[in-house]
Formats: sequence, structure tokens, C-alpha cells
Amino acid sequence: MLNDIMEEDDLAKSQIESNEIHSKSLLDTASESKGSNSRIVFEEFTDERTLVSYDVFGNKQMKIKVLEVSDENPPSKWKFGDRVKVSKILVTIKHLTSQEIEEGEFDIEAIERELAEKRHYTSTNRWIPTTDIKNGYVVGSRHTTLISDASALDYIVF
Repeated sequence: MLNDIMEEDDLAKSQIESNEIHSKSLLDTASESKGSNSRIVFEEFTDERTLVSYDVFGNKQMKIKVLEVSDENPPSKWKFGDRVKVSKILVTIKHLTSQEIEEGEFDIEAIERELAEKRHYTSTNRWIPTTDIKNGYVVGSRHTTLISDASALDYIVF
């Protein structure tokens, strides 16, 4: 009876060790197996799909890169967390049917002032949580809040 329990423990330990070896081999990258030390930490990895947003018909995809942020302190940091105020962005729009790519740099601050002057309102929320900026790109769920004024003034048709 005691031998059976010891054999089960040994079997469980060997299975755990083989699972660890298997998981380590799955995590090895092709560049690492060649001797290169360029490995991305999991926390730094960003899936491309989270950075891209699509238009209603699925004909275009958009990606926004943050070029400049304001050094202004965020109000209510205790309530909303760490946020940055985005000043300039680079918008890349890819037409999926023709593979044509359009790029444009936008000064969101100037566009916000122009819209407030022309139409007496603005709808842009330039405060973006730091967790929604990955490798310099804004997560797709925040695209509409950044480009709403530029879209209202027909600078961007998306």
C-alpha cells in the first residue's frame, strides 16, 4: 500500500517535470533557438488585432500612433487612474479592397480649438489611460474618442 502511494507520487512528479519541459519548449522562439537573445516579455507583447479598428462595412482599418502627449497633470487621478493627454497623433488608414494606405498627422489640440470656435462645442476626450497605449499605438476601442472632432470637421472620413 505504501509502495503504491510512493509510485503515484513519483509518477505525478515525472508528469509535472515533463509538462514543464514541454511548456518551456513551446515558449522558445525561433530566434532564440538560433542563439539570439531578442525575446519579448509577455507583458510587452501586443496583439496587432487590439490596435486596429474597422469601419462599419469592414472595408477600411485604422491604426493610431501617439506622436506627442501633453505634460498636463490629469484631474481626478484617484478616480480615473493614470492617464495622458494626447496632443498629436498619426492616423494610418488601410483600404482593404485596394490595399491602399493613407497616413495623416493630426494636431488634436488645434482641431479641438477649431471645432469649439466654429460650432461652439467639442466632443474629443484626449485623456487616454496609459494602459490603452501599447508600443506607442492606441488600442482600437479608443479610436473614436480621439478622432471625433477631426471626423466632425471632415478631416477624416472613416
